[in-house]
Amino acid sequence: MRSVKKVPWHKSLLFILVHFSVVAVIWYPPTWTLVGICLLSYFVRMFAITAGYHRYFSHKTYKTNRIAQFLLALIGTTAVQKGVLWWAAHHRHHHRYSDTEKDIHSPVQTGFWYSHIGWILSNEHMETRFELIKDFAKFPELRWLNRHHLLVGVLYAVLFFALGGIPYLMWGFFISTVLLWHGTFTINSLSHVFGSRRYSTKDQSKNNPVLALITLGEGWHNNHHCYMSSCRQGFYWWEYDISYYLIKIASYFGVTKDIIEPPLAKLEKKRIQKPQVIDCLKKPHEV
Repeated sequence: MRSVKKVPWHKSLLFILVHFSVVAVIWYPPTWTLVGICLLSYFVRMFAITAGYHRYFSHKTYKTNRIAQFLLALIGTTAVQKGVLWWAAHHRHHHRYSDTEKDIHSPVQTGFWYSHIGWILSNEHMETRFELIKDFAKFPELRWLNRHHLLVGVLYAVLFFALGGIPYLMWGFFISTVLLWHGTFTINSLSHVFGSRRYSTKDQSKNNPVLALITLGEGWHNNHHCYMSSCRQGFYWWEYDISYYLIKIASYFGVTKDIIEPPLAKLEKKRIQKPQVIDCLKKPHEV
């Protein structure tokens, strides 16, 4: 494992305080309405992260128009995971050096906690690596969102307060955001540790159906690392991929197009073959 710099926790006070907001359930216990608002806020923003930050901005697995591109970035920014250009650029770096010493959030190299939350709080990775995201950095509206990402998050919180006061603020923003953070971060910290491997890749990426459920399809991580250009990460019909389904539905209305599918036949050569089972009852010449 490579050494990492200590996380400046004194500079991460806001991140810590948001976590403490979960205790608000003592004064604002769950109701069907509050839980529904929490889950809706989680779902919409998780989709913007998976379909937008990840599959569109990081990997360009489909095309869309400039308005939809901006909306994906805007909603993704409300997830408070820093700017869209910052996020996509660092993710591209991750794929280039996955699970090597240069990988910024590999649990193999840095351990669980750093790969889960430490790297995003570290002083090492504060700057946006514009040299890795030149294709989208040319849009001034995306550069503005990237620069003012915290403001967007605050305005999203204010919206919930305006709609329903403190209960809506607590459940729609704070509790939902904490769940969203750790749901997203599990792909960095757990999907390279727990799960199964269908394809031989240079990293330790794994497919995990539980993580796929809470991240709308991102848990099919070995599939993704095998062919990162594919918009569909659940390669087979039984591998549910909600983000892909919604992107596909959007294509019927002309919002998305040129959706890249996995070339399954070509990928067979990367499939990890199971050891051949030999029948011990057969004679040597019959095997």
